[in-house]
Amino acid sequence: MIDKDARYTGTVTTYAKWQGYGFIQPDQAGLVPEDKLWVHWSNIQTEDRFPFLTKDLKVEFGLMKWTKGRGEQTATTLRAKKVTAVGGAAIAVQDGADAEKKEFLESQSKRYTGTLKFYVPKQGYGYVTVGEQGLDAAVPKELRVEAPEINAGGKRPTSFVENTPVEFGIVKNRKGNFAVYNMTLPGCVAMTKANVEHRVAQGDQSFQGTISQYHAWNGWGFILPDTASSLPANIQEALTKQQAAAKAKSKKDEDPAQVFYFTKADVSRGDGYPKLQKDSKVTFKVYLDDKGAGACDVAEVVA
Repeated sequence: MIDKDARYTGTVTTYAKWQGYGFIQPDQAGLVPEDKLWVHWSNIQTEDRFPFLTKDLKVEFGLMKWTKGRGEQTATTLRAKKVTAVGGAAIAVQDGADAEKKEFLESQSKRYTGTLKFYVPKQGYGYVTVGEQGLDAAVPKELRVEAPEINAGGKRPTSFVENTPVEFGIVKNRKGNFAVYNMTLPGCVAMTKANVEHRVAQGDQSFQGTISQYHAWNGWGFILPDTASSLPANIQEALTKQQAAAKAKSKKDEDPAQVFYFTKADVSRGDGYPKLQKDSKVTFKVYLDDKGAGACDVAEVVA
């Protein structure tokens, strides 16, 4: 039995930035098996553009149970949750680490503009076309951008993006090549999923529905609302437009269902991702974006 509200302190012993996980040694001996607690990037509360921890950093955290597998293959372990600096402040180690390790073009604060040609989350990289800004001839017109240099407001970037205006710094990496540093939308606006997709939240009202499709490996699915006719008029209109667009693309002679799209990032974590699957009953909130209507804050209905 763990106290879900209790807070503890400890020291980061290792953290793999690229892999997004590490270990904390709690100050309280015997708190967890072998005094070794696993921490995932998604549980770091941070002001940095990319969530990570550094070795020997003192942190504060809670505990949560994490269950993997199904049936006889089920295994439950403990993980760190809501990891902060001691005292509760958000983790902020990025700028200091960058100043110590990176070689900047002009300065760490210098910003340039350009267009993000594309960024593919699964591959973790993309390319930026640099605008005409009188740069040294040695700087290529196209620069590679890696996932840790995309400022997604303390989260990992999850959206496929293309042909989007951006601003950024420029660094020279260990191989002597120039690359993008700390890329944002114009005006230093974080490239969160909501900002990139121009999401507009549709209030705090929750709705109920059933998952009609869920592709766990790819991290997306669809929710069929229980009563589409009871949804607000503007949301019904967005669903109708989506339905018409889907029918125009379909080769089947039938009307597609009016469903809400959602991704794994839109699922409420609580003390871990719920084991969603087809026919799971869920509650959700709604947003509108450039493509229509989507679901967020998706939570499984527990019987």
